[in-house]
Amino acid sequence: MNSRPLKRRKVTPPRDDIQDTGNTDTKVQKAFFKNAAGWNLEQNYESKSRKAKKKEAKKNGNEVGGRLPVRTAQGSWQVHDDAESIASDADWLEGEGDDGGAEEEPETAAPEPPKIPEREQIRKAQEELAKIATQLNEDPEEYPGAFKSLARIGDSPIPAVQKLCIVTQMTVYKDVIPGYRIRPASEEVAGEKVSKDVKRLRTYEQALVAGYQGYIKTLTRHAGSTVVETRRGGQSVSSIAFTCACTLVNAVPHFNFRGELLRILVKKLSGRKVDDNFTKCLQTLETLFQEDEEGNATMEAVSLLIKMMKAREYRVDESVLNMFLHLRLLSEFAGKASQDSVTRPGDQPVGKKQKAKKEFRTKRERKLLKQQKEADKVMAHADAAVSHEERERMQSEILKMVFATYFRILKARTPHLMGAVLEGLAKYAHLINQDFFGDLLEALKDLIRESEVSKQPADGETNGTEEEEEEDDELSVIRDTSREALLCTVTAFALLEGQDAHNARSDLHLDLSFFITNLYRSLLSLSVNPDVELGAKSLHLADPDDTSSENPANRKTNKVNLQTTTVLLLRCLTGVLLPPWNIRSVPPLRLAAFTKQLMSVALQLPEKSCQAMLGVVHDVVHTHGRKVNAMWNTEERKGDGSYKPLAETIEGSNPFTTTVWEGELLRKHYCPKVREELKTMEKELKGI
Repeated sequence: MNSRPLKRRKVTPPRDDIQDTGNTDTKVQKAFFKNAAGWNLEQNYESKSRKAKKKEAKKNGNEVGGRLPVRTAQGSWQVHDDAESIASDADWLEGEGDDGGAEEEPETAAPEPPKIPEREQIRKAQEELAKIATQLNEDPEEYPGAFKSLARIGDSPIPAVQKLCIVTQMTVYKDVIPGYRIRPASEEVAGEKVSKDVKRLRTYEQALVAGYQGYIKTLTRHAGSTVVETRRGGQSVSSIAFTCACTLVNAVPHFNFRGELLRILVKKLSGRKVDDNFTKCLQTLETLFQEDEEGNATMEAVSLLIKMMKAREYRVDESVLNMFLHLRLLSEFAGKASQDSVTRPGDQPVGKKQKAKKEFRTKRERKLLKQQKEADKVMAHADAAVSHEERERMQSEILKMVFATYFRILKARTPHLMGAVLEGLAKYAHLINQDFFGDLLEALKDLIRESEVSKQPADGETNGTEEEEEEDDELSVIRDTSREALLCTVTAFALLEGQDAHNARSDLHLDLSFFITNLYRSLLSLSVNPDVELGAKSLHLADPDDTSSENPANRKTNKVNLQTTTVLLLRCLTGVLLPPWNIRSVPPLRLAAFTKQLMSVALQLPEKSCQAMLGVVHDVVHTHGRKVNAMWNTEERKGDGSYKPLAETIEGSNPFTTTVWEGELLRKHYCPKVREELKTMEKELKGI
């Protein structure tokens, strides 16, 4: 059995020692206060050396600086503070450094975290993106903070992760965006008491709008990037951003921040470089114009395009202006417009407004009718329906903006856009106001006169800066003057074709003889044009021996718009010989001259164009058979002199002094369809 340890007694120090210790402490304290008044602490701190700095020791339990407690002579346990020793060590080290001793050892750097391989980071990003996208696809209202998590992954400096992130976000937003526009939450709405479900829905909608706004800013930043993908066959982040923006414009054109998406596309179309992204943006806006039923998105896109072209002084590609030909709203509009005003069919003249007949209703009926109108208004707003009046208003604004752009370019005579402007005027001529006909026809006549003379800059003539000269070289074109003349003629006759027959006959007094004469003189030159059947998507094979600029294959850009030259020629001939507004008033001399010329032209044209010309002559024979029958029967001719096919005017050609002998050659044409068409026309003549 172990014996109990003996209890140690505390030895009391002698009385004299205690008194001596107390006196010593009192003296030291008095000396401290006496000397403290003369201390200059700031100067001492400034002069103190800062070469050596030691880290403070961590205090763990009773340990201070790694020292163990020791027992004093009085029997108590005490931990010695080694501040004085540390200070003396620092002084000693300073002294050693001054004397050329050992230098201070550098502090050890913290260990760097292990570097994760790029392939591993891409794999982790794919897993995280798939996880978040799955959550949002299953129940997006349950995870409103997931939109920020998606955007946070895209902050990676790795291009592959950025591509994956923006494509994943595009797919998620395309699926979760509702069919209505989300309004910003006001303070009054946010402060009112609502149910739990309504509060949950509002929180989700605001998170969706905030995330979508940040995503569009990311697309804008990536779309403006000039970094090119170095990997072979890979797409750059900029190309992926354009693809996502185009997809969202066609998928959710009704949602918030539509203007920012359209600005991305319009900014790309303002550039001079026509690449895959340019074509992608072009096709996206054409699809938007064709499929938009309401008109809000179309109106905003047209406004941005016109502002961009005006700021660029119309130095844009021709295809940008050709997008106006795909406007669905203008094809369905029934009013008339110019660059300043619009007239609708239901508009009443000023001063002749009819008063609506007032119907008697009781007070109860008026109250019920008012409530019904308010309910209908709320339902229409909830269904996001656009009223008929609002739709017509937007159509009118779009039409005014388009015509204003056409007329500015027509006035400025921008060479590379004249074909596109004339094409647009020819298509929408039935929508032009009658008050504007005179000025427009004079402008078209000037264009035909100018098209006969090729305007080339003089040698050594330089205008503008070097950048503008380079841009002019890229936009320089060889104008197809014959095509522009046909477009002017089509536009002139379309002005009358789109008007009411009674108004065209009584109110409109337009002389189109200039266009008819020009068309007659250009028939022979058009018949030997090798590009008469080539369209915008036709293949142009280059002649290896022809290096001139007249060869279409050697041009920088193919300046053929949407219709071939043959189609334009047929439209002009139909307007001249078979006008729908007054088909019986065509003079016999004009019919005979054009019939003879068309039969001669048919001998030179390709197969399909020849068949089309014979079809026009067949229609003339069917409609005006008694006026042109004499040209096939020599016994019924009445005329003096000789036939002049190269005469400057129709009257000077003297067509009734000749016969249509070209039919004998066309009977032996290699194409069976041409021979069949000729037999049908001659059978029609025998029946007259």
